[in-house]
Amino acid sequence: MKERKEINIQIGDRIKAAREKRGYTQDRFSELVGVSLQYVSDLERGVVGTSIATLIKICTVLHVSSDYILFGGAGIAENSGNRDQLCHLSPEQEDIVERGVNLLLEAMTTTS
Repeated sequence: MKERKEINIQIGDRIKAAREKRGYTQDRFSELVGVSLQYVSDLERGVVGTSIATLIKICTVLHVSSDYILFGGAGIAENSGNRDQLCHLSPEQEDIVERGVNLLLEAMTTTS
């Protein structure tokens, strides 16, 4: 069995927490990121690290900053106001907000 590095354990813990907050199972998350279920399991346990390309996919799927994944609280502290609130929405709530923003943008372009 591979020796786990502390940094990989910390990153894995943050990925797992963000995944669970979004309500994704490991299986669904692996599909969205385009990696194997085993890789997600190993990543979350700190057995493996991740490439920059995969980190970008992870951040995109989980709607978190790479600063948060890599450094923890530092990435969250930089968020402010609505941005911080948006990071904590469920996928269903996120869809509602996106539809609302699209309606507002559409209304603004028709009145301009």
